[in-house]
Amino acid sequence: MKRALALVAILLVAGASLYFAQHRKREDAVSVNAVVNAAADWQSDLSRAPMHFTRLSDDQEVRIGDELAQQYLAAQPAQTAEMAAMERYVNEVGGRVAAHARRKLAFRFHLIPNANMINAFALPGGHIFVGQGLLDRVTSEDELAFVLGHEIEHVDHYHAVERVQIEAQLKNVNPEIVAAIAQIPMSLWQAGYSKEQEFEADREGLRVADAAGYSPQGAINLLEPWNKLHSEYVIHRDAPTGELSHLAIDGLSGYFRTHPLPSERLEQVREVIAQDHLDMNQPLKPFHVEYEVTSEGR
Repeated sequence: MKRALALVAILLVAGASLYFAQHRKREDAVSVNAVVNAAADWQSDLSRAPMHFTRLSDDQEVRIGDELAQQYLAAQPAQTAEMAAMERYVNEVGGRVAAHARRKLAFRFHLIPNANMINAFALPGGHIFVGQGLLDRVTSEDELAFVLGHEIEHVDHYHAVERVQIEAQLKNVNPEIVAAIAQIPMSLWQAGYSKEQEFEADREGLRVADAAGYSPQGAINLLEPWNKLHSEYVIHRDAPTGELSHLAIDGLSGYFRTHPLPSERLEQVREVIAQDHLDMNQPLKPFHVEYEVTSEGR
């Protein structure tokens, strides 16, 4: 029954799209790229439509996310005092941002202590993982808030759980069978989402970070250097300076492959700031982690 409803919905959307495409008068020229991008986004929306009719419950989603998180965390090394302090700090910032998400899930934030992991990813149900390599390139708490807001919105807008459902369909298994879903490798979550989903995560991530009291300038400050790095080191493959190692270049290349171009993300962020009249005069908060090393018996 659910599949039949999904098929009907797809046919109705397709029919309506064809009708309006044929009857709408447009005087402005449309480039081939614009048509291709619109078609790709429309196809993506159609492929996601059945998920709205077969979506897992929040409890099911959280159960799958907990199982995946437990599997990934078991493979991480024991935390040092510095790592534990960094993770607490990320949880504090993430908690403030997540409080403004639409879905009231128990978001939890985890550090992956790998300096070459210049990425972050979200699991269904609210587990967010952040690589040390990404944190090493963050210069303010506001930048971190934007990064975490982006990942929170991948959960908030069901991108993460839809990936589980798609994976379950590919494997022909019931998505409620946690044991089967828990075999999803971590690399799949780092692979990014569709272009429209990534843009949606940027837009809404910026908004929830702003609602939490962080300056939208943080998003600008994060993306502007990445735009420059993408041009200088990834596209043109210039020899890295002391700022970046070859490993960092490889890590950035991986991040850029799984996200829209930094220039496009930067343009959209500026549009949202102007459209929503976000306050650019808020002072940036320093990225500051404190921890104390103690010894037993002292």
